[in-house]
Amino acid sequence: MTQAPLRDRYSGLRADLGAAAAAVLLVLAAVLVGRHLQDTRRTLFVHWPPLFADWDPHLGPGTPAAVLVAFVVVAYGPSAAARLPWRGLLPAAWGTALAWTGSLALVDGWQRGVAGRLTTRNEYLTVVGRFHDIPAALRDFTHHIVSGSPAPWPAHIAGHPPAATLTFVLLDRAGLRGGGWAAAWCLTVGATACVAVLVAVRALAGEDLARRAAPFLVMAPAAVWAGVSADGYFAAVAAWSVALLALAVTGRSVFWAAGSGLLYGLTCYLSYGLTLFALIGAAVLVAGRQRVRERPVLPVLFLAGVAVVPVAFTLSGFDWWEGYRLLVTRYYQGVGGTRPYGYWVWANLACTVLITGLATAAGLRRAGASATRRTAPRSELRLALVVAAALAALLVADLSGMSKAETERIWLPFATWLLAACAFLPRPRGWLAAQAVLALLLNHLLFTGW
Repeated sequence: MTQAPLRDRYSGLRADLGAAAAAVLLVLAAVLVGRHLQDTRRTLFVHWPPLFADWDPHLGPGTPAAVLVAFVVVAYGPSAAARLPWRGLLPAAWGTALAWTGSLALVDGWQRGVAGRLTTRNEYLTVVGRFHDIPAALRDFTHHIVSGSPAPWPAHIAGHPPAATLTFVLLDRAGLRGGGWAAAWCLTVGATACVAVLVAVRALAGEDLARRAAPFLVMAPAAVWAGVSADGYFAAVAAWSVALLALAVTGRSVFWAAGSGLLYGLTCYLSYGLTLFALIGAAVLVAGRQRVRERPVLPVLFLAGVAVVPVAFTLSGFDWWEGYRLLVTRYYQGVGGTRPYGYWVWANLACTVLITGLATAAGLRRAGASATRRTAPRSELRLALVVAAALAALLVADLSGMSKAETERIWLPFATWLLAACAFLPRPRGWLAAQAVLALLLNHLLFTGW
């Protein structure tokens, strides 16, 4: 991408700081109003609104490593991202993201921060024993979603289609039993999400913007919740579905579209809400519409891939639509029916600020400015389009009322794509430092739930 004159590159700094300041005020308002509502009405069901967390200042075995990774990425990340060969940048980004996420998780200790995360009463590993007959469990799955039904599923199992739980059942069957192996799976796979976004951004918007986004995708405050959470794993699957579609519509093999469809179908059976990734996929198709017109078989292959997972689960006896209908009932039986929509519909966005950081607030402002500038390069317009689609998907999820609280974890898949907007930022080291400080403070001052 052609480098803009210095006065153009830095003239928006004041507006960037204004966007960051507005994000800070949103978080502050969510904290103060949330504290008042929780103290007076007890309807938020979170101890440190707007986050599902407890005040717990602490250090841990991961603290030195987390600080070291943060220092290295802030000091050398932008230059390394600019100079490394592309084939070397991708594994470097994955390894660094894994080190960052893993070290943050270890701040809470091995058991509390890693091995025990997926073994608590609402988590997936608690029901592995109930899947000794997988076909029978799938046929019977919807009979245990609603509270009051015989042996109702714990919250996370009831709240997701069975592919989420089945992942951990298959790990157990493969001999990788227990919370440590489940955490390793989520950390290892989840860290590849940043690689998937880099692949997609390079395909759609060029290598320069991808390289500029790389340090921000690695140094994400969202890592506080990705380690250890199944939602980090979901984020990676969804991200790779978009990345493969981006490869398919930008001149690579059209057969990537079938792989993209397969992963998108799996995404929909990992989390009901991630069907909204169709908006991001649509943005990719718009960005590569010329290729789509030239190769009409591309959408056919995509749809063929999409059908595989739904057909397999439907033939196994699980009805996705029935599952979602029953989930809505379960949601309003619990705290979801009590938590006030009027607070969470905007406080959820404060949670998003905390997982994406102030740099993303400024990056989104820059992306919007680029999208409205007539002279903006096509590469910037394509990246802005994909980021806008991710933001739209997040806002639809927000307005639905099915995501009241805990969105710092639930929205990790969408947040991953918002981070790509940081490619528009000049002076990356200052913004990277802000990202790192935010993540370290959150992880060391709070004990985050789920």
